[in-house]
Amino acid sequence: MPIEKPILALVAVLLGFAPLAAAQAEPVVVELYQSQGCSSCPPADANLNAIADRPDVLALSFAVTYWDQLGWKDTFAKPEYTARQYAYARGTLHSNVATPEVVINGRRDLLGVDRRELDAAIRAAGTPVGASLAVADGSVRIAAGSAPARGADVWLVRYDPRVQFVAIRRGENGGKTLPHRDIVRQFVRLGGWFGAARSFPLPRSPSPGLKTAILVQTAAGGPILAAVKL
Repeated sequence: MPIEKPILALVAVLLGFAPLAAAQAEPVVVELYQSQGCSSCPPADANLNAIADRPDVLALSFAVTYWDQLGWKDTFAKPEYTARQYAYARGTLHSNVATPEVVINGRRDLLGVDRRELDAAIRAAGTPVGASLAVADGSVRIAAGSAPARGADVWLVRYDPRVQFVAIRRGENGGKTLPHRDIVRQFVRLGGWFGAARSFPLPRSPSPGLKTAILVQTAAGGPILAAVKL
């Protein structure tokens, strides 16, 4: 009599040979850099909100700080998100940063205000390629492979999938109530990857309701090599 697959799986777990498994196929990583003080951002916010539930997309909204002195302090902004956008600017040879900006798989950028252009860019991007990433048993694991010459960073992202309505009282969007989704609330570098297999413990979430994603990305704001959302 053949052994049933569930029994084989149980034996593998007991012997410590359980295979690694990511939550699903790797998504296209779509990062929006925006601010509640920016009057040009609501259309890009709306486009990101509209794709937030797509299983083939990891939509992340990063609130930047450089609008905070212009009438309204963004309620979600952090300096490290601004620093990430500047890293992208250096990588794409832009002279400065601006909002809104959408970065796809760390490889190309666009305004994000035109939904058809955004959808076309996502279709053309394909999934990240360059590293094999999985999460299992409370650990993030990267298989041995060919790493970029300057190495890669392993990032933990925690974001809020709920729609959050923010009443803006001053600044360019004063008087409006703006809906936000997939706002990034935690962005932590777990370590580096230089080609050898590596494992990192998965930290606990700082608050309930947040979702988790892991990125493997060429150092200094380069292309994203692998991504998984849990």
